[in-house]
Amino acid sequence: MNNKIINDMKRNIILTAHLAGEGHIPSSLSVLDIIWVLYDRVMRLGQYQSNDVAPDRFILSKGHASLGLYAVLAAKGFFDSENLKDFCKYHSILGGHPDCNKIPGIEASTGSLGHGLPVAVGLALGAKIRQLDGRVFCLIGDGESNEGTVWESALLAAHYRLSNLCCIVDYNHSTDRALKVGNLAEKFTAFGWQATIINGHDHNEIYDALSVQTVDRPKIIVAETIKGFGVKRMENEPAWHHRSPTEEEFKEICEELRDGYEETICPNC
Repeated sequence: MNNKIINDMKRNIILTAHLAGEGHIPSSLSVLDIIWVLYDRVMRLGQYQSNDVAPDRFILSKGHASLGLYAVLAAKGFFDSENLKDFCKYHSILGGHPDCNKIPGIEASTGSLGHGLPVAVGLALGAKIRQLDGRVFCLIGDGESNEGTVWESALLAAHYRLSNLCCIVDYNHSTDRALKVGNLAEKFTAFGWQATIINGHDHNEIYDALSVQTVDRPKIIVAETIKGFGVKRMENEPAWHHRSPTEEEFKEICEELRDGYEETICPNC
C-alpha cells in the first residue's frame, strides 16, 4: 500500500469538494481504497490502452461517491487531473454523479441508487453470451441494498450463474440510523451468491478477495469500511455527509494527511 498516493488522492478529493463548495467527501473516502486496488492491481484496462485485451468493467452504483472514482481515474491518466478543479461547474465533464457520455472510463451513468447492479448484471450476462473473458465489478452502498432492484438483480445473476460478476458492498453502516440491513453476506448467500467479508481499507484483503473469480455463481464482497476514513473529524460523522470544508478546515485536514499544508490537484505530487 502506497500511503503517499492514497493520501494525495484523499487531499484531491477534499480540495475538489472545497473548490466546488459541494461533494460527498466521507462516502468517497469510504470507497477509495477499494476502487484504487481495482484499478491498480486487479482490473485489465486494455480498452483504454490498446485493443489487444478485452477489458474488465467497473460500475460505481453509489454514484454520489464520484469523487473517489474521479481521484483514481485522474491518478491513472484517464483524464487530466486539472479537470478536478472544475468539478460541478456548468461546462465540466465531472458532475456530482458520473456521466458515461462525458468521462473517459465511466461505463454507466449512476446516481439513482439501485440502478448500477442491474446494469452490471446485463453487462455480465452479455459478456457470458458472447463468451468474453472479462469480469464486471459493481460497487454498491449498504444503504443502497434497501432498494428492491438490488435483490431482483441478485436473483437474476444467480439464476444465470454469472461467475464473471463481482459486487462489492461498501458497508460503512451509514444506513444503520434509518434501516439496519443486517448480515448482507448471509442474505446474498441465500440468494445463491458466494460471499466473503473483508476489511475494506486493507489493500491486501481487498486484492485477495477481488482477484479470485468464482466458478459457477456471482460473488459478493462485503467490505467493512469507515465513512470518512482517514480524516478523523469526518469518520462516522453524519454532519459531513454532503458539505465541503472551509479554508481553515481544509488546511487542518491536509496537515492531518501530511505534515505541512500544500494546495494541490496533482495526484502523484
